[in-house]
Amino acid sequence: MAKKTQTFAATGRRKTSVARVRMTEGSGTVTVNGHEANTYFDTAMLQELLKKPFITASVVGKFDVIASVKGGGKSGQCGAVVHAVSRALASSDDELKAVLKKAGFLSRDARMKERKKPGQPGARKRFQFSKR
Repeated sequence: MAKKTQTFAATGRRKTSVARVRMTEGSGTVTVNGHEANTYFDTAMLQELLKKPFITASVVGKFDVIASVKGGGKSGQCGAVVHAVSRALASSDDELKAVLKKAGFLSRDARMKERKKPGQPGARKRFQFSKR
Protein backbone atom coordinates (compact mmCIF):
# COMPACT_ATOMS: atom_id res chain seq x y z
CA MET A 1 0.00 0.00 0.00
CA ALA A 2 1.23 3.51 -0.82
CA LYS A 3 2.61 5.65 1.98
CA LYS A 4 0.30 8.53 2.89
CA THR A 5 1.83 12.00 2.82
CA GLN A 6 0.25 15.06 4.31
CA THR A 7 -1.07 17.58 1.80
CA PHE A 8 -1.67 21.23 2.60
CA ALA A 9 -3.90 23.32 0.34
CA ALA A 10 -4.38 27.09 0.32
CA THR A 11 -5.61 29.96 -1.82
CA GLY A 12 -3.76 33.24 -2.32
CA ARG A 13 -4.76 36.46 -4.04
CA ARG A 14 -2.97 39.54 -5.39
CA LYS A 15 -4.51 42.22 -7.66
CA THR A 16 -6.77 40.20 -9.99
CA SER A 17 -4.78 36.95 -9.72
CA VAL A 18 -5.97 33.91 -7.77
CA ALA A 19 -3.59 31.04 -6.94
CA ARG A 20 -4.57 27.61 -5.64
CA VAL A 21 -1.67 25.69 -4.12
CA ARG A 22 -1.17 22.09 -2.97
CA MET A 23 1.93 21.36 -0.89
CA THR A 24 3.30 17.94 -0.02
CA GLU A 25 6.51 16.94 1.72
CA GLY A 26 9.17 16.28 -0.90
CA SER A 27 12.30 17.51 -2.61
CA GLY A 28 11.42 21.19 -3.09
CA THR A 29 10.15 21.34 -6.69
CA VAL A 30 7.76 24.19 -7.49
CA THR A 31 5.38 23.78 -10.43
CA VAL A 32 3.18 26.64 -11.65
CA ASN A 33 0.48 25.92 -14.27
CA GLY A 34 2.34 22.80 -15.41
CA HIS A 35 5.69 24.58 -15.86
CA GLU A 36 8.71 24.74 -13.60
CA ALA A 37 8.59 27.94 -11.52
CA ASN A 38 11.93 29.25 -12.88
CA THR A 39 10.63 29.09 -16.45
CA TYR A 40 7.13 30.40 -15.68
CA PHE A 41 8.39 33.37 -13.62
CA ASP A 42 11.31 34.30 -15.87
CA THR A 43 12.70 37.39 -14.10
CA ALA A 44 15.15 37.11 -11.21
CA MET A 45 13.05 39.40 -9.01
CA LEU A 46 9.98 37.14 -9.25
CA GLN A 47 12.09 34.02 -8.64
CA GLU A 48 13.56 35.55 -5.48
CA LEU A 49 10.09 36.63 -4.30
CA LEU A 50 8.86 33.06 -4.72
CA LYS A 51 11.66 31.71 -2.47
CA LYS A 52 11.16 34.20 0.39
CA PRO A 53 8.41 32.38 2.37
CA PHE A 54 10.48 29.17 2.38
CA ILE A 55 13.63 31.04 3.48
CA THR A 56 11.72 32.92 6.21
CA ALA A 57 10.21 29.69 7.54
CA SER A 58 13.57 27.88 7.04
CA VAL A 59 11.97 24.97 5.16
CA VAL A 60 13.88 25.30 1.86
CA GLY A 61 13.67 22.06 -0.14
CA LYS A 62 11.24 20.30 2.20
CA PHE A 63 7.98 20.77 0.26
CA ASP A 64 6.84 20.12 -3.30
CA VAL A 65 4.45 22.80 -4.55
CA ILE A 66 1.87 22.49 -7.32
CA ALA A 67 0.22 25.84 -8.08
CA SER A 68 -2.61 26.77 -10.40
CA VAL A 69 -2.85 30.51 -11.12
CA LYS A 70 -5.45 32.46 -13.09
CA GLY A 71 -5.91 36.14 -13.92
CA GLY A 72 -3.64 39.16 -13.94
CA GLY A 73 -0.04 39.44 -15.06
CA LYS A 74 3.14 37.68 -13.99
CA SER A 75 3.84 39.98 -11.03
CA GLY A 76 0.33 39.62 -9.59
CA GLN A 77 0.40 35.88 -10.18
CA CYS A 78 3.73 35.55 -8.36
CA GLY A 79 2.33 37.55 -5.44
CA ALA A 80 -0.73 35.29 -5.34
CA VAL A 81 1.44 32.14 -5.30
CA VAL A 82 3.60 33.58 -2.50
CA HIS A 83 0.47 34.39 -0.48
CA ALA A 84 -0.95 30.89 -1.03
CA VAL A 85 2.35 29.16 -0.19
CA SER A 86 2.62 31.20 3.00
CA ARG A 87 -0.89 30.26 4.04
CA ALA A 88 -0.19 26.58 3.32
CA LEU A 89 3.03 26.72 5.36
CA ALA A 90 1.13 28.38 8.22
CA SER A 91 -1.45 25.59 8.19
CA SER A 92 1.32 22.98 8.29
CA ASP A 93 2.85 24.25 11.53
CA ASP A 94 1.59 26.72 14.17
CA GLU A 95 5.12 27.93 14.96
CA LEU A 96 5.64 28.90 11.32
CA LYS A 97 2.43 30.93 11.40
CA ALA A 98 3.88 33.42 13.88
CA VAL A 99 7.13 33.75 11.89
CA LEU A 100 5.34 34.28 8.56
CA LYS A 101 2.84 36.71 10.07
CA LYS A 102 5.63 38.83 11.54
CA ALA A 103 7.37 38.90 8.14
CA GLY A 104 4.11 40.06 6.50
CA PHE A 105 3.50 37.09 4.21
CA LEU A 106 0.06 36.18 5.56
CA SER A 107 -1.59 39.55 4.97
CA ARG A 108 -3.42 40.02 1.67
CA ASP A 109 -2.12 42.93 -0.39
CA ALA A 110 -5.41 44.67 -1.16
CA ARG A 111 -4.04 47.22 -3.64
CA MET A 112 -6.04 47.08 -6.88
CA LYS A 113 -6.15 49.14 -10.04
CA GLU A 114 -8.39 52.17 -9.54
CA ARG A 115 -11.41 52.32 -11.82
CA LYS A 116 -11.88 54.85 -14.61
CA LYS A 117 -14.40 57.56 -13.73
CA PRO A 118 -16.96 59.01 -16.17
CA GLY A 119 -16.07 62.40 -17.64
CA GLN A 120 -12.34 61.66 -17.34
CA PRO A 121 -9.88 59.88 -19.64
CA GLY A 122 -8.55 57.71 -16.77
CA ALA A 123 -8.83 57.08 -13.05
CA ARG A 124 -7.31 60.40 -11.95
CA LYS A 125 -6.41 62.26 -15.13
CA ARG A 126 -8.70 65.07 -16.25
CA PHE A 127 -9.37 66.35 -19.74
CA GLN A 128 -7.42 69.54 -20.57
CA PHE A 129 -9.04 72.65 -19.11
CA SER A 130 -9.63 75.55 -21.48
CA LYS A 131 -10.39 78.93 -19.94
CA ARG A 132 -11.52 80.46 -23.25
